[in-house]
Amino acid sequence: MSSRNFLPQKLQTALEEVRRIYVDLAQQPIQRNCLRKTECCHFKLTGRTPYLTKGEAVVAAKALRATGRKSLPANADGSCPMLQQERGNCLIYEDRPFGCRTHFCAAAGGPLARREVLDLIRRLEDVDLALKGNGPRPFQNAVADVLGDMR
Repeated sequence: MSSRNFLPQKLQTALEEVRRIYVDLAQQPIQRNCLRKTECCHFKLTGRTPYLTKGEAVVAAKALRATGRKSLPANADGSCPMLQQERGNCLIYEDRPFGCRTHFCAAAGGPLARREVLDLIRRLEDVDLALKGNGPRPFQNAVADVLGDMR
């Protein structure tokens, strides 16, 4: 029996909805081609950090925990804590947040216009409300708080 079966139903439903949103985004006819160059993962250099709703933070935290980690790795260069410096891979690529999927990275086609994904953003906001979140928060803060709650 998987640990998913032990999650409260409200949380399980919310996580399933976040994952459906990610699938729906991938199915939109918008040209994206993430080459995994990790340019957008260097928050300090770009001056941009993804903001996550609570549902996204829970999905990201659970994915990080699945790697065997219990806390966010610290990257002294200001890059995403999920970026493995030695390999240049995202620790949670399949469960990466919406902002990472719609990023501003020129290598992947530049940013998506908000109007193109507004319906999906609203669905993420609905999940946030259902989980009593406080709206989108900086990546590190949102995930760290969820990891703290998981202890």
